[in-house]
Amino acid sequence: MESHGAVASRAYGSKDKVRAVLDDWRTAPLEERTRAMLGFIEKLTLAPDTLTAADVAPLRQAGLSDEAIEDAIHVCTLFSVYTRLADSFRFDIPPQAGFEQSATNLLRRGYNI
Repeated sequence: MESHGAVASRAYGSKDKVRAVLDDWRTAPLEERTRAMLGFIEKLTLAPDTLTAADVAPLRQAGLSDEAIEDAIHVCTLFSVYTRLADSFRFDIPPQAGFEQSATNLLRRGYNI
């Protein structure tokens, strides 16, 4: 059974890259469009009331489509809601097999960025 890190490494092809992103996405070896999206998502998470249309411009300049931007916003929003619900209702953490199945589905389906 793979650990969460192993699943992420399988998705990105490098355990070192995954560790670098988890340590600091700003300095990790990422494509510029991924780095731009992570900055946007961070602001959406930590200070959503400060977002303006100007925050989307760097994403488009980095080559992200409006569809990819919208998908990332939906994923961020859903994770935020799920986290709050899980904390409020004390959801059980799924077993490793549940994480593996989710990862397999995401790797097969993918995201649009």
